[in-house]
Amino acid sequence: MGLKCGIVGITNSGKTTLFNCMSNTKAQVTDFAFSTGKSNIGICNVPDPRLEEIARLVPAEKKVPATVEIVDIPGLTKGASMGEGIGNSFLADIRLCDTLIHVLRCFDDPNLPHVDNSINPVRDIETVDLEMQIKDLEQIERKMQKVEKAAKAGDKDARFQLEVLHKYKNHLENFENVRTLDVDAHEKNVVADMMLLTAKKCLYVCNVDEKSVLTGNAYSQAVADYLKDKNEEMLVIAGKLEADIAELDPEDRTLFLEDVGLTEPGVNKLLRAAYKTLNLISFFTVGGKENRAWTITHGMTAPQAAGVIHSDLERGFIRAEVIKYQDLIHYGSELKCKEAGKLSVEGKNYTVEDGDILHIRFNI
Repeated sequence: MGLKCGIVGITNSGKTTLFNCMSNTKAQVTDFAFSTGKSNIGICNVPDPRLEEIARLVPAEKKVPATVEIVDIPGLTKGASMGEGIGNSFLADIRLCDTLIHVLRCFDDPNLPHVDNSINPVRDIETVDLEMQIKDLEQIERKMQKVEKAAKAGDKDARFQLEVLHKYKNHLENFENVRTLDVDAHEKNVVADMMLLTAKKCLYVCNVDEKSVLTGNAYSQAVADYLKDKNEEMLVIAGKLEADIAELDPEDRTLFLEDVGLTEPGVNKLLRAAYKTLNLISFFTVGGKENRAWTITHGMTAPQAAGVIHSDLERGFIRAEVIKYQDLIHYGSELKCKEAGKLSVEGKNYTVEDGDILHIRFNI
């Protein structure tokens, strides 16, 4: 299964710089607002040291990491929901993403003007949220009009839908995001096909200056205070520093990171946080042509995980032979794991765990 992250934010917040650090596609970075009218799309590898360790122990022709599709969505301004700037394009592209990375400008730069003439990341959060809330409210009201007539005629399902839609409407009118509304699974089904913008999980990234990368600054602290009671995750990253790191060879990168007091690039933390937010884990297939990491949702069964590799494997699933990653590292080979009784044979009800190494047996 693919993961699609949308990078959003006010124009000139550093979105495209971050996109270029993460992606194999390089986009133009400018000092001008609305300098592009379309989203940039790229693929980035999900850093996973476990794949490197597996490759050291189990020979294969190549290593294939899990990947994430990154979409750098054009910068937003007030009125985007009404088509200001390139707002309609922005909002349409968000709808297709699994999760959002909201980049917040938390640095001063007189050469890079802010569209609102001052640096205030909390205001920027509210601006982006409001534009998405307006668009969601429009959708909710349109659906209410569709079911209202049937509800008045006594249709029980339509009545239920209308009640639920009123809940969503009231929540949005109070300037709240859909993801914070307390509804059960049955109620969520009423709006499931609408791909509401504010229903999407969101990671907030405070883009700070280089000297603030370890400690943050007053701007990032304001964001932390704002998000404190909202159950939202926030990271502090220095976009320009990440751009420098991305340009270095692996050997030089390690030294550079040590010099600035970091253990790894910030974008690695960002991708792991995106996985955590979406409740995603990785399992591995090893040996022969490739050692490969696969992405699944936490709680998937072995046949469902097999289906991520190929639909035939799920359809003809017989069993899964499972070795835990830590056991492979401890014993040093698949054969030694088997001799130590650390290879288990699991059936259709087995729930795959993060780091499992699977051999799928199937028959079509």
